[in-house]
Amino acid sequence: MTDLEHAKALLQEGNHTLVLMKGNVLVTSAERGVTPLVALLDGGRDVRNFSAADRVVGKAAAFLYVLLGVKEVYAEVLSAPAEEVLCRHGIVVESQTHTERIINRAGTGLCPMETAVGEIEEPKEALSAIRARLEAMKKDRHEG
Repeated sequence: MTDLEHAKALLQEGNHTLVLMKGNVLVTSAERGVTPLVALLDGGRDVRNFSAADRVVGKAAAFLYVLLGVKEVYAEVLSAPAEEVLCRHGIVVESQTHTERIINRAGTGLCPMETAVGEIEEPKEALSAIRARLEAMKKDRHEG
């Protein structure tokens, strides 16, 4: 079983939202959205050349995978802009479901992370936009 096949199998068991695998090194998360990917970047965990299996990969997550240096990504749901980013950066990608865009959790519009990186083409610029949007969302929750 390849690293990607193993990561997909663990993801499909339903206990994780994200599985990264390289050999017998396993990194998992049950957090939703881009939060676990940002945490990996902030924590300095080296996951270069890992295989990743994720529930939903939009353009924002794709940029984070580029920055993390993973070699391949499987997404249960993959957006067209995410596929374009991953392919442009040489990351092998496969998905169960392909969509034009990622919708927010309420189903009322675009995912806020997708909106944050909509016109961005550089991974580091995307990271800044993602951090700013996460901070704004956190602030909104505390004020609401």
